Amino acid sequence: MALRIVGAGMPRTGTTSLKAALERLLGAPSYHMRELGGNLDHAAVWRDAYAGVMPDWHRFLDGYAAGVDWPFSHFWRPIAAAYPDALVLLSRRESPERWYASMDRTVLQGARRTARGTGTDFRPPWLDRATPEQAAAMTEMAQAMFGGAFADPFDRDGVIAAYERHLAEVRAEVPAERLVEWQPADGWAPLCAALGVPVPDAPFPHENTAEEMQARIEEMSRTE
Repeated sequence: MALRIVGAGMPRTGTTSLKAALERLLGAPSYHMRELGGNLDHAAVWRDAYAGVMPDWHRFLDGYAAGVDWPFSHFWRPIAAAYPDALVLLSRRESPERWYASMDRTVLQGARRTARGTGTDFRPPWLDRATPEQAAAMTEMAQAMFGGAFADPFDRDGVIAAYERHLAEVRAEVPAERLVEWQPADGWAPLCAALGVPVPDAPFPHENTAEEMQARIEEMSRTE
């Protein structure tokens, strides 16, 4: 199966909802951070990619029709190059300030823990099933992922500037005929138009709100 959508959007731009929507439209799995829970060996692949050792993307992503969210979207350039016929989907929020407000309550908590060196208290429940090697790879991947995104996760203006810079880079590098921009309020229409498929007779998925994610983060960060 060839990848048809390369998600280039940052987290908290509706990526979990996009995963569900794209799976419905394409009839195949869409890669997302949540995939790591069922594929613990993937952490080492992403860790190595952050170190500059890229996998064979066609082999690694075999079976997926799309990918969104970190760590996938960190590598939108090499993945888009590996799949030249795939569309590049740039998900975003209605304003940088709204995006930051959501990030501040969720993803940036993990980045700040990593910056403080306290990231080891953040344990997804599926990490208990991991081997020591898998757990180490997950920790190293998270450190690279958070550390590579923002110079200082405590610097609001710097984080927003990184977000705006990312949007500008994707827009500048991807040809207009290949680029699809989307924000949560857009729903099905831009995706269906780009893929040439009818709009489903169903509400657009609305998953993983900031409140839901924040509750999971708090639960995963509790120590015994």
